[in-house]
Amino acid sequence: MKNVFRHLSPQQVLPLSFLGFVLFGVVLLVSPWATRDGGMSIVDALFTATSAVCVTGLIVVDTGTYFTPFGQGVILGLIQVGGLGIMTFSVLFYRLLGTGISLRDRIIVQSSFSPLNKGDVLELVRSIFIYTFLIEATGTLLLFFGWPGGSVSWRCLWVAIFHSVSAFCNAGFSLFSDSLMSFQSNWWVNVIITSLIICGGLGFVVLTELVHWAKKRLQQERHARLSLHSKIVLATTGSLILGGTLLFLMLEFNNSLVTVPLHGKILASYFQSVTARTAGFNTVNLYNLANPTLFVLIILMFIGASPGSCGGGVKTINAAILVIMAKNRFKGREEGEVFKRTIPRETLSRSVTIILSSVVLISVVACLVMIAETGGYTHSETRGKFLEYLFETVSAFGTVGLSMGVTSTLTTLGKILIMIMMFLGRLGPLNLAFSLAKRTPVTKFQYGEEKVFIG
Repeated sequence: MKNVFRHLSPQQVLPLSFLGFVLFGVVLLVSPWATRDGGMSIVDALFTATSAVCVTGLIVVDTGTYFTPFGQGVILGLIQVGGLGIMTFSVLFYRLLGTGISLRDRIIVQSSFSPLNKGDVLELVRSIFIYTFLIEATGTLLLFFGWPGGSVSWRCLWVAIFHSVSAFCNAGFSLFSDSLMSFQSNWWVNVIITSLIICGGLGFVVLTELVHWAKKRLQQERHARLSLHSKIVLATTGSLILGGTLLFLMLEFNNSLVTVPLHGKILASYFQSVTARTAGFNTVNLYNLANPTLFVLIILMFIGASPGSCGGGVKTINAAILVIMAKNRFKGREEGEVFKRTIPRETLSRSVTIILSSVVLISVVACLVMIAETGGYTHSETRGKFLEYLFETVSAFGTVGLSMGVTSTLTTLGKILIMIMMFLGRLGPLNLAFSLAKRTPVTKFQYGEEKVFIG
């Protein structure tokens, strides 16, 4: 077995590692100690474990009532492992055992948290665990003392821990049957949860850089500046949150939020804008949203979080690069120019490839899900289901976890398709393509150019 793994590329080790933890989670979830009725089907256990390891949050059973504390603990452990990245735990174990980490293992970790230099891997992993513990611990304490009613108990502590980890890892699993709808007007819970989501969605590279940048600014160093990567991530994240909030507010002002006071409308719109890109919590009933609002959420879910983070989607960087390329084209400038820097052409090409392959993947899987789930219905009946299944598919791809209530009604084939989508969404379509593709020899010649018409 060891020799088999030695012949695998880093991009192939990552999917196999995730798959291994999914199967380990299935074994624990089907045990009689995990559920209150003492049993869970293999398919439902596989779906739940995949959703947890891929930090998605789509569920076929209610997490708070169906699972025992042991089962909830298993799900939380899978979320933490999947959120931080399995290979980072491997590096931690190497360090605890006092053994070194090989160059191959460094490259594997680098594949999970690009971009970074190979020499920075150990420092990055150490920082990841420190920041994760501090952020999740802070979130736990703030939620623990901020739950409505002011009750203090072991149950409240467990709920605070679960939701803090789930929010930071952008998982969206909740111990409440209505997610966080009962906290729609609670600004404390809303702000804490969204802050954890944003921190987890920025990416560990950006978080590390922000801390170093803040230290230099406090020390009044003149050369304190952020990298181009961090600037694009922060600018794109801020724009998406603001734009999503305004669009949600305008579209739902006199619809699902018609009875909510103005400050509550703004809070709910902000929360859904943040959580739609990767987390999956909700404070409004998605089934009551207007179709244009659902379309906005689909776009946010498709974009997802940032590279090296806990979330999925095509990533903020790639979406931003596409906009930058189009904008520069119209202005007649170099395609990759932004913030007085130029993005390499290879990066531009990869971004376009990721977005294009993601669109194709979503289109194919959404079509297959509709075929699997609409058997026995008339054409007029199935047209109303189109948006629901497209929403579910994009939510799985973006590892978001938002649903219009169809997850638990899926057939076995439908669940398998959504599981595949969650797996591909967590690993990234391009990373999986690299995992399966064989190396092609580099040619020493190039064919001549010839123009084609594009419009």
